[in-house]
Amino acid sequence: MTQHARAGRRQPAVLVLAILLLVVTSLAAAAAALRPRDEPVAAAEPTVLGAAATASPGATPTPTPTPTPDPDAEFSLVAAGDVLPHLPVLSSARSADGGYDFGPVLGPLDPWVQGADLALCHLEVPVTPPGTAPSGYPLFGTPPAIASSLRTQGWDGCSTASNHSVDRGFAGVTATLDALDAAGLGHVGTARTAGEQAQPQLYTLDRAGRTITVAHVAATYGTNGMPVDADKPWSVNRIDVPAMVAQATAARAGGADLVVASIHCCVEYRTEPTTEQVAIDQALADSGVFDLVIGHHAHVPQPVAHLSGGPRGEGMWVAYGLGNYVSNQDGACCSPNTDSGLLLTAHIEATGAFAAQRRPAGPARVTGVEWTPITVDRLGGHQVHALVDIPGGTGSLSTTQVADRLARVVSAAGTEAPQCTAPLTPRGPPPVVVPRAVSG
Repeated sequence: MTQHARAGRRQPAVLVLAILLLVVTSLAAAAAALRPRDEPVAAAEPTVLGAAATASPGATPTPTPTPTPDPDAEFSLVAAGDVLPHLPVLSSARSADGGYDFGPVLGPLDPWVQGADLALCHLEVPVTPPGTAPSGYPLFGTPPAIASSLRTQGWDGCSTASNHSVDRGFAGVTATLDALDAAGLGHVGTARTAGEQAQPQLYTLDRAGRTITVAHVAATYGTNGMPVDADKPWSVNRIDVPAMVAQATAARAGGADLVVASIHCCVEYRTEPTTEQVAIDQALADSGVFDLVIGHHAHVPQPVAHLSGGPRGEGMWVAYGLGNYVSNQDGACCSPNTDSGLLLTAHIEATGAFAAQRRPAGPARVTGVEWTPITVDRLGGHQVHALVDIPGGTGSLSTTQVADRLARVVSAAGTEAPQCTAPLTPRGPPPVVVPRAVSG
């Protein structure tokens, strides 16, 4: 067979093979055209290094977690009425060594004070200057031991502006603040220098991962006609609403989260607040820079009320008068209601931040207040009790006397705020007292 003959026979075979290839190619193209666009295409087998990073076919992506807000910061503030140590109270506090220890007098209220996150008292009388003896009404002077006893009980600071602030002159003002400093207590309302007077008392509390600063300011209506040194008008704060608003505004600008005012005014032994009291406290509320107002001087319990105004227009709580904390007063000398007082408990909350979104934490606000009726057993060593702790009587107080005192306090405090019937528990470490600078 010739070469041309063999070639002629191969040509039909090659042609058939070409046709078959064309048909297969056409079918593959048609199949690809018919495949849905979202049908996954098999990928090549991943390498070992890439296997952990390659999702399996059909896997659902993990959603981005929603930012979790930081927990809300919560704490309580407890405040009390007048610390008014008449001479008989000093006798009850006399210790065997000839000194003074107010612990046995104040002791029954230890759980109530120590359960607070921040505890603010009101020291109505000056401490005796060195080398002078204690005295009672009308010109008071109390031993320095009052400061250490208050600190031991759990108080963090005191307001000191009152009608008795200068009973011992400027020397008494200095001795009082020196004693409070030595005990580690904050103070506001009186001052040793103009620079000290210009500053509120600051307290810082660490709660829920943030530091909250509380500013405390205080003022009195007068000094019982006792002269304030002409060259030291700053030594006692007088009630001046614009000045108090300016100080509170400056405190907020400086970082204060909450501002509390203590007001010593106006008429003694009167349960209903006076027109002047109402006007002062409403003006402070209307300023929008005060969160809470605590009243003193009447020596009897007065109403606890929620006023319009306040920060962000949310209202402001006021205790017009907390009555006495410790004293020698009762119906034997004065109004029967002087035997009792109120412990005010304010609940404060600050909304946590959304840290992941860098949103700032919310403002601190007083979310509500409560009060606890307290009384002094004058004939039983001047011991101070929460009336809810002694329903069956104690010391010289009978069950009937306790019930009578409780009824009078309940009537005076009013119905806008509820009673607090058990001590609280602190929600974190003790507050830090930020010293006011004396220089300046």
